[in-house]
Amino acid sequence: MAVEKAITQKKLELVRFSFPDQHGVLRGKTLVATEASHALRSGVTMTSTLFAKDTAHRTVFPVFEPDAGMGISEMGGAGNFIMVADPQTFRTLPWAKNTGWVLCDCYFANGKKVPLATRQLCRDALNKLAKAGFDYVAGLEIEFHLFKIEDLRLATDTLDWPAEPPRVSHTTHGYQYLTEGRYDQVAPILDILRKSVVALGLPLQSVEVEFGPSQYEFTLAPEIGIAAADTMVLLRSAVKQVARRHGYLVSFMCRPRLPNTLASGWHLHQSLVDAKSKANAFTSQNDRDVLSPLGYKFLAGLLANARAATAFTTPTINGYKRYRGLNTMAPVQAVWAKDNRGAMIRIMADCGDPATHIENRSGEPLANPYLYIASQIYAGLDGIARGLDPGPSTEAPYQKCAAEALPATLEEALAALRASACFRAGFGEGFVDYYAHMKEAEITRCSKATTNNPEQADVSEWEHREYFDML
Repeated sequence: MAVEKAITQKKLELVRFSFPDQHGVLRGKTLVATEASHALRSGVTMTSTLFAKDTAHRTVFPVFEPDAGMGISEMGGAGNFIMVADPQTFRTLPWAKNTGWVLCDCYFANGKKVPLATRQLCRDALNKLAKAGFDYVAGLEIEFHLFKIEDLRLATDTLDWPAEPPRVSHTTHGYQYLTEGRYDQVAPILDILRKSVVALGLPLQSVEVEFGPSQYEFTLAPEIGIAAADTMVLLRSAVKQVARRHGYLVSFMCRPRLPNTLASGWHLHQSLVDAKSKANAFTSQNDRDVLSPLGYKFLAGLLANARAATAFTTPTINGYKRYRGLNTMAPVQAVWAKDNRGAMIRIMADCGDPATHIENRSGEPLANPYLYIASQIYAGLDGIARGLDPGPSTEAPYQKCAAEALPATLEEALAALRASACFRAGFGEGFVDYYAHMKEAEITRCSKATTNNPEQADVSEWEHREYFDML
C-alpha cells in the first residue's frame, strides 16, 4: 500500500486518523506508526456517541437505548463504529514533526455505512448528480478572524463546560480593506499560515486583509467532487493548529463577542461540468442570458429551497447575526443578480465563458462543508427536475421584493428544513430529523442561558463560549 510505504520512507512516528462529525469538527485517534500500518487495513474503532454530540460536545440523544434514540440499532448502548481510511487523502503534516494524517469514512462492524456520517452524505449527493450526467465543481472563499492569545484561561478554578475561550487581542486595527500596509503588519504570521496550507497541497489562491479588525480571507481554486469539502475541513484544522502553536487563535465564528468585530462569511462558488464533454454546463451561448437553460434551473432550485438550506449553510445561532445589517454585504433575501455582492446568489458569467459559475453568499465559516455542498446539489437538482424559473435578477438586493426573506434565526431555518420535501428526499427523513433535533438542543441551551438578557439581540456570552474556538 502506498500509504504504508510513505510512512516508512518518511520515517513517520504518528498518523492521525480523522473523520468529520456532524458539525464538520474533525475527530479521531492518533496511532503510532506500527499500529497505523495495521489500522490502514483493519480500521480504527470509535464510539458511536460522537454522533450524538452537539456543538458543546454534550450528548443530546439517549445513547444507551437499543437504537440510541436515533433509530439506528448498531448505535444502541453506545456501540462502536469503525473509521476506514481513505488513502487518497493521506498527507504529512508540515507543522507536526514526523506526523501523517488521513481522512476516514465511517462504517459499522457489519459493513454498513454509518447513515449519519456527513462525508458519505455528500458523496451520496454527488452520486445522484453523476447519475444525472454531471460533476460538481466548487471553489472556496472563507473569511475568518486571527487574534493574538493573551491568556489561555486554563486555571483550574475557572474551567467550565463549555470552557471560557482564551482572552485575545487584535492583530490589526481594521477598516483598511485590502491595503498593503495592513497586510504587511501581519505578514509574519500570515506567511506561516500560508506556507503550511500550501505544503499540505491545498489549492490556495490568495491571502487577503478583510475590512474588520483582525479579519482575513483565504480563497482556494475550484476542485471537483468531494475534494472541495475535504479541503475545507483540513484548511480550518490546519490554520487553527498552526496559529495556536505560534500563540495566535484563528476563529471561524461568524461574529465574535468582541467590540467592533464584523461578521465573517463563507461564499461557495459552484458550477456543473458535463461528465461526457467536460464542458461547463452553466455557460451561456448567447448574449441575452448569463446562464445556460440548465444553469437557470439549478439557480432556481437554490432560490426555491434557500430557507431550508440555510439550516446547513448557516448552522449556528450566531451565524444569523450576519443577516441583520452587521455586514452590509450579507444577503437578506433569496434573490439573485449578476455580479452584485448584496444578493444571495451572485452570477459570475459572460457569454461563452468557461469559468461561468454561481456564488452562494449565504454561508458562514463554521458550516459543515459536506452538508453545505450536498444541500446545494439537492436544491439545484430539484430546480432541474421541476423545471423551475428563477425569475428576474435584482439590482437592489436590500430593497423588499416578492422574494422570500432568509430566516432570521436558526429556529426559523430548522422549521423550514423539517418542512422541506426536497431535503427530506435528498438527505433522508432520518437524517433531517436527527440534525434538527441536535440543533434544537443547541437552541434550548442558548435560550436558558440568555432568558431576559438585554444582550440577546446582540452576540451573547453564551454564543462566544460555544463558537469562538469551536473547531
